[in-house]
Amino acid sequence: MRTVLIANRGEIAVRIARTCREMGLRTVAVYSRADADAAVLDLADEAVCIGEGAPRRSYLDTLALLEAAVQRGADAVHPGYGFLSENADFAELCAAAGLTFVGPPAPVMAALGDKIAARRTMADAGVPVLPGSAGPVRDERELLRVGAEIGYPFMVKAAAGGGGRGIRLTSHPGAAPAAFRETRHDAAALFGDDRVYLERYVEQARHLEVQILADGHGNVVSLGERDCTVQRRHQKLVEESPAPGLDPATREALHDAAVRGARRAGYVGAGTWEFLLDAAGRFHFTEVNCRLQVEHPVTEMVTGVDIVRQQLLIADGQRLDLPGVTSRGAAVECRINAEDPQRGFLPTAGLITDFRPPGGPFTRVDTHCYGGCRIPAHYDSLLAKVITWGADRAEVLARMDRALAELVVAGPGIRTTAPFLRTILADPRFAAARHTTTLLDPPVAEAQYSATTS
Repeated sequence: MRTVLIANRGEIAVRIARTCREMGLRTVAVYSRADADAAVLDLADEAVCIGEGAPRRSYLDTLALLEAAVQRGADAVHPGYGFLSENADFAELCAAAGLTFVGPPAPVMAALGDKIAARRTMADAGVPVLPGSAGPVRDERELLRVGAEIGYPFMVKAAAGGGGRGIRLTSHPGAAPAAFRETRHDAAALFGDDRVYLERYVEQARHLEVQILADGHGNVVSLGERDCTVQRRHQKLVEESPAPGLDPATREALHDAAVRGARRAGYVGAGTWEFLLDAAGRFHFTEVNCRLQVEHPVTEMVTGVDIVRQQLLIADGQRLDLPGVTSRGAAVECRINAEDPQRGFLPTAGLITDFRPPGGPFTRVDTHCYGGCRIPAHYDSLLAKVITWGADRAEVLARMDRALAELVVAGPGIRTTAPFLRTILADPRFAAARHTTTLLDPPVAEAQYSATTS
């Protein structure tokens, strides 16, 4: 592997380019016309414009990406996260073009990307799964029959879903048909696959995930767990490691389950096994993310392992060389989005006239922003990720609050979620690690934010 095409944009493109440079790999950055001022263009060895601002005419245009890779002599493609990162067809096209896809093999990705098939595979591996439908639910009659067997409340979920999309909660039979129809419609529009399945809803749950690395020689290691419980509408906002209050036996069993599931699936690369932890302390598998996670820096901060570097080494056919991975201290990440919490988290695009990230000890900022850059309206609103490390949870949360207070992002009409995130850190339930996935259930959370900032 000598030259890597970075098939993505924003902060993750910058993140990948930096590790490639440290490894002595050449990089080819791609950009849309809306991203003509992208920060990654200054870090990459070459840059190629691949189309208009709309994602389907640029970052989702597989032919444009492959043409750029071949023309510029790339021998590998790193998809980052989002866009085509979990697209098995794209991985196959890369292989057909003689390009190394930095991710799991296409068949493995296809099998685990189908949430129904993934549940079956994990159950076969002895990994605990939530009660749910054995296969796709085809009509409303089957919906009501299976729903009664599972018990209410339950989730209607897209079989090909991901990123917190294609999910609806239904709490009684009268609401189930509408949730079924709406989720099928969303699944077809978002993923081109209208299959849905049912899964029992876990009340008072925590959302935990295990980061694994697996090479092509049968070696699989766990890099520990992250707690991603703080979410708004199934979108993660705050992530931390280690998961607070998790007893050692449950932690070990959680890691073992993820490693066992990865072995069963024949997984290769970096991947994340996601679980829900119920009030009784039992964990249940929900899905696999066959890619680099947005929150991967949290694990890097506590383990010292560069996950992007490991992805590239694994893709190059090398064996894992990570004896005795240990976790030290605590880390937390806050996602800074260009959104206005006082207006229902409406995205705010435009020119950033002043951008001053926080600094100080054990503070990391992954971003593509700078004073004078423009935030396009075409893409996800993520501006930056602020990550801090501390000797323990109290220290790392105090450091994060200080870092968020230092952050300056200014421009006409630009608003960010940073002040809202500080209210989360100050919430007594979060501070005491007594929060669940319902912490930010609307409208309570937004009302609290408005009261604290008015």
